[in-house]
Amino acid sequence: MDREVLMLHLRQAFGGTPAERRTVARAAGDLADAGKLGADLDAELTAEFVLEHLSDAPKGTPAERWNWWMGALEASHGGYRRFRVTAWEREE
Repeated sequence: MDREVLMLHLRQAFGGTPAERRTVARAAGDLADAGKLGADLDAELTAEFVLEHLSDAPKGTPAERWNWWMGALEASHGGYRRFRVTAWEREE
């Protein structure tokens, strides 16, 4: 899971602040390292895979979209609440 590539994709697709994109990329890296998504969906977590699923969210910033996806995974498989993002450094 290439966090730098994911941050670039997030900026291009959904905007958000650099700190927000870093936080989402870190959470995605943690999810990849945990191997949970691979076990539940038999899928490799890549930047493109994340972007595809975040695009399904009705609207929002990268963090809002990420949390929407984690909520959907929590409802269908359980165990994804810990990958939600709740805080990041606010930038002017």
